[in-house]
Amino acid sequence: MIRKAFVVGLKGFKLLQSEILFIKKQKPWGIILFSRNIKNLNQLKKLIDDIKRSINDKKYPIIIDQEGGSVSRLNNIIDFSVFSQSYFGNLYNKNKKLFFQSYKIYVDIVADIMHQVGININTVPVLDVLRKKSHKIVGTRSFSSNPKTVSEIGNICINLYKKKKIGTISKHIPGHGLSKFDSHLKLEKIKEKRKNLFNKDFKPFERSKSFFAMTAHLIYSDIDNFFTATHSKIIINEIIRKKIGFKGILISDDISMKALKYGLTNNAIMALDAGCNLVLHCNGNINEMQKLSKVIPLIDDFTQKKTSHFYNFLG
Repeated sequence: MIRKAFVVGLKGFKLLQSEILFIKKQKPWGIILFSRNIKNLNQLKKLIDDIKRSINDKKYPIIIDQEGGSVSRLNNIIDFSVFSQSYFGNLYNKNKKLFFQSYKIYVDIVADIMHQVGININTVPVLDVLRKKSHKIVGTRSFSSNPKTVSEIGNICINLYKKKKIGTISKHIPGHGLSKFDSHLKLEKIKEKRKNLFNKDFKPFERSKSFFAMTAHLIYSDIDNFFTATHSKIIINEIIRKKIGFKGILISDDISMKALKYGLTNNAIMALDAGCNLVLHCNGNINEMQKLSKVIPLIDDFTQKKTSHFYNFLG
């Protein structure tokens, strides 16, 4: 499988000729879709069919950010804005039987839409633990302020999607809950001690059986005082891979976010050098994508192997 180690976005509802040529020539590992790409069910299915035809791969990774609540890219098809992760977290605490019934219905509906149109990966669960000082960007996207609850619901989420043959991307590893800023806009340096991080923020990611995980653009100063998790060999190798024990494909969060300070191509190269297997570029800017394509290598043997496992899982 010849694929380059990045995932890119698209500009709009239709695949542009420049995007078709880009996909055919540069062969990104996958495509991520946003609300700007989704008008209705038929349009979305045609867009995805065109993508898969361009790359000549029926199992080609098509990713969506469908958390529910404030991050619901499928709202033009069905409005999922009520069903945030905190909605289900609260339900879990109040009435577990009702939670299991309701959450299964929710996941089944989302997964059925994804199957109808050809999406095979969802960027859930958000395993960030809500803290008192958490930025509102975390807010209702977190299941709970209790790491045990976050972990339990996260595992349920991954298993329900697995039963529906949908891959999941746990995020934002090793934990984004302590950030007081939105990393789309600003870099945050977390000063919490390592022991507290392991006991709370990192806990839900341990033993996660997700195929994929997405890194946090945060500095954890007690572990690495210089680099965000996305750019830190220490965080990725010692914490994410060894301590947390994540064994799947590691994807950077969007490398064009302002929390990363080194420029687009350097952000990408540094993420891959630190140990990310893939880098994510979301805005659909074809000129930026072309620049990236010149520095992004082909996927490594580990990513090849894990991608084959994922394709086998899809059946």
